[in-house]
Amino acid sequence: MTSLVPRKPYTDEELRKLYPTGLELRQVQVLMRHGERTPVSARFQNAGLNPFWPYCSVARHMKSAVLTKGFDGSQPADLLEWKRRLETFGDNDAPVVATGPEGEIDGVCDMGSLTDKGRQSTYSLGQRLRNLYVDRLGFLPSTLSSTDSFYLRSTPVPRALESLEQAFSALYPPSTREIGPDGKLANPTIFIRGPQDEILYPNEGSCRRFAALARAFAQRAAERWNNTPEMEYLNKIYGKWMPAGTKVAVDSRPRLSGIMDTVNSTLAHGPATRLPDEFYDERARKIMEKIAVDEWFSGFKESKEYRAVGMGALAADIVQRMIENVEAEHDGKQAIRFGLSGCHDTSLAGILASLGAFNTTEWPPFTSHVAIELFRKKSNELSPSQLSVQQQSRWSKLFQLASATGSGGNTIGRKPISDLTQAEKDKLNGYYVRIRYNDEPVTVPACRLPGNHLEGDESFCTLATFKAVVDKFTPVNWKQQCRMAKDEKAVLPAQPEWAGEL
Repeated sequence: MTSLVPRKPYTDEELRKLYPTGLELRQVQVLMRHGERTPVSARFQNAGLNPFWPYCSVARHMKSAVLTKGFDGSQPADLLEWKRRLETFGDNDAPVVATGPEGEIDGVCDMGSLTDKGRQSTYSLGQRLRNLYVDRLGFLPSTLSSTDSFYLRSTPVPRALESLEQAFSALYPPSTREIGPDGKLANPTIFIRGPQDEILYPNEGSCRRFAALARAFAQRAAERWNNTPEMEYLNKIYGKWMPAGTKVAVDSRPRLSGIMDTVNSTLAHGPATRLPDEFYDERARKIMEKIAVDEWFSGFKESKEYRAVGMGALAADIVQRMIENVEAEHDGKQAIRFGLSGCHDTSLAGILASLGAFNTTEWPPFTSHVAIELFRKKSNELSPSQLSVQQQSRWSKLFQLASATGSGGNTIGRKPISDLTQAEKDKLNGYYVRIRYNDEPVTVPACRLPGNHLEGDESFCTLATFKAVVDKFTPVNWKQQCRMAKDEKAVLPAQPEWAGEL
């Protein structure tokens, strides 16, 4: 699958079922894959595909902040407007301007760049989020005077950050952000980590233990698929375009997942950057996705260690923000209400598979998203102490954080549920978690058990159960677990350690 075709907006009846009257939505955390992009590597030039694509019109209108003499930080920095052109190797290694299929020199994309279509699709996602959470549910206000209760986060990869910016710009266009007492627009804060600390995607580059495990599962996939009728069919379709003397394989050069990447990227864009028609054979594309999903995501389903070093830190962060929301409610304070993170296909499939909720052979399309929603039973079902806290809350306080940076981990969110006191466990009562993947609810296996979900709907998992599932693959010290001895063999579990179970 390549570009996402969004489902139609929920009908009023669907909305009533998805958001029952007995529950109050308290927090939403959205992980979004970036939009359509160019391939991350130049492939299949022998099939007539130009390595540089003319789909990045923003390159004509770049702006950068510059500090001028005497700048003291009290006013916005000046902007330098400029135009970007790409340069590459020419004959005899002489530098030449990179050009598109028709000789274009402006608006040309680099490898892995978010394209104009990717910007449009992520902007459309922001519009859909606004329609649901602002217009129809009234969960978020129509205008913002502050973004302090928003947690906006991106990986350091430009296409992820740019997709986040596009989505937020549609969720809250400038006309919906108020001018503050300082005369400035309510602009958002976006958090970004360095690659060495990044946990929004499975970090092979900075977590060598995960890289070793990933190689082991990739090798298993190669052994499982390379000599099969499915791979034979793929060689009939793509074999003649492979380098001389090589065949299509999980571990070929280019890898099978790389072939899929170029096929999907070209299919998402215009005719000037299309491959020969045979590349888009429907059966071949389904086979590639099935094998790639097995190679890249089976580890999350079958190995506790794989989950821990691959997605455990991200899952724990998500749960911590939920718990902080619960604790703030009990303390009469407020916490993060809405989170939006710009990330990648491996982020979405990785987190869903780690929870046992990725039950598909389809690769996540561009601009896919996962919405993780926290609910609380309404007033007539709350304890007296919870009711007292709720009555103290007002819209004027909903968007004021006690701390913009959170507690730094000093909450029960980071403690295993088995270590919580009874009073701490009681705080979780009446709270539920629901996950929607591209607007369709998915269910964590442990949540199907009696007593672990909202009566009548298994997709509403009790917060205690959801936390217990995440606790099982939360790393105690992610960096330390990632630094395990390089020569220590990455062994696949003898028996699958299934995700999403208690």
